[in-house]
Amino acid sequence: MNGQPISGTSAETNNRRRGRGTTGPAALVLGALLLLVTACGGGDTGTENKGKPGGGSRSADTTASQAVVTIAPKDGADSVATSGALKISAEQGKLTTVKVADPKGVEIEGKLAADGTSWEPEQHLAAATKYSVHAVAEDSKGRESAKDTTFTTLVPKNTFIGQYTPEDGSTVGVGMPVSIHFTRGITAPEAVESAIEVTAEPSVPVEGHWFGNDRLDFRPEKYWAAGTKVTVKLNLDGVEGRPGVYGKQAKTISFTIGRSQVSTVDAGTHRMKVVRDGKEIRNIPISAGAPATTTYNGQMVISEKLRVTRMNGDTVGFGGEYDIKDVPHAMRLSTSGTFIHGNYWGGSGVFGSVNTSHGCVGLQDVRGGGSGSTPAAWFFANSIIGDVVIVKHSQDKTIQPDNGLNGWNMSWAEWTK
Repeated sequence: MNGQPISGTSAETNNRRRGRGTTGPAALVLGALLLLVTACGGGDTGTENKGKPGGGSRSADTTASQAVVTIAPKDGADSVATSGALKISAEQGKLTTVKVADPKGVEIEGKLAADGTSWEPEQHLAAATKYSVHAVAEDSKGRESAKDTTFTTLVPKNTFIGQYTPEDGSTVGVGMPVSIHFTRGITAPEAVESAIEVTAEPSVPVEGHWFGNDRLDFRPEKYWAAGTKVTVKLNLDGVEGRPGVYGKQAKTISFTIGRSQVSTVDAGTHRMKVVRDGKEIRNIPISAGAPATTTYNGQMVISEKLRVTRMNGDTVGFGGEYDIKDVPHAMRLSTSGTFIHGNYWGGSGVFGSVNTSHGCVGLQDVRGGGSGSTPAAWFFANSIIGDVVIVKHSQDKTIQPDNGLNGWNMSWAEWTK
C-alpha cells in the first residue's frame, strides 16, 4: 500500500460509497430514534388505531365514574354521637364495599339497603374512639368511585357499667341466671339490652327481663341443662343508657353449669329432698318458719355461701328478737334475708317435727360448724352457687321474682312479655 495518499475529497466520496456513515455516532442516534418509534407505535400502524389513547386496539372507557359516595359525619369530625350519626350513601351508583374499623382493626358490622344505595351500622359505636371509613360505589357502567374518611366519637362526661353475676370462669348450679345491676338508672332499656348478648352451648333460647330500671336478668325457659357453657358479651361501650350517660364497658365473660341439684323443702312434713341429676341422694329433716314468721314458698336460688355469719333481727325488721353472731353453714336464698343454714341452738327434736325459725330453713348443726358429719355441714359441702331450693306447703306467699335471683317464679310468658 505504498501508493499516493487519498485526498480529503476522494476519501469522503469513498466513505459514502462504503456506507461508513451508518456506523458512526450519528447512525447510533438514528437507530435509537427508529427503535423508539417502533416501540411507541406498538408494531401496528393500521388506521383503526388513529385517535385512540395508546394507539392500541382496546376500547376501554376511561372516563370518570358517575357514582358519588357520601359519608356522614364529615372527614375529621370529632365528638361524634355513638348512635345515629354514621351514614354512608351512594348517588348514581351502588355501594360495593363499606369498611368501618377502629384503630385495632375491629370492624363494625352494618346493613346495606336492598337497593344498594345506603349503609348503616347495626350497632352503636364505642365512645372516645377514632374510626376509619373506606367506601366504594360502582355506577351503571361498572366504573368505581371510592372515598376514605376518619372521625372520632364523643368523650362522655357521665358513664355507667353493669355489675354482673355469676363470676367469670365459675361453675354454678342449674338455676343461676345472668343478673346485671347497672350503676345508673336506665331510661333506654332497649338500647342497653340489645348491646348484651347471652348465648348457650348447647343452644337454648335465652331472654332478658328488667326489674326496675337498674337490673336486667337473663334466663332460659327452664333450668339450664347440666354441662351447659354460657357466654355473656357486654358491649356497653358507647351505649347511651340515659340522656348524656354512656356505657364504658366492653367485656366477655363465661361460666359453666355444673351437675343438676334441686332440693325441695316441704314445710308441712318438715323434710327436704335433695335430688341430683334426677336421683334423690339425701332426705334431711328441717325446721322452717314458725306460724308467725313463715318461710316464703317458691323457687329460690343459692346466691351466697358463708361458712359462718352473724344474723341480727334488726337488719330484717325483727327488732331485737335475735342476734346470733356465729350462724354456721349459711346459704342465702333471698335479698331480704331468707337463708338455709345450720342451727345449733335448737333441740335435736325440733328438726323434722316443728317449724321454729324466723323465716329461714334450719338444718341440725353444731356451734362453729366444725363437725363435717351434721346435716347442715353435708348440705353446705354438697351445694354450689346457683343450686335451686324449692319451698312448698308453707303458710306464706310465693317469693317475689326480684327478691334474690328468683326469676323462676315468673312464667315464661310473663318473663318475655
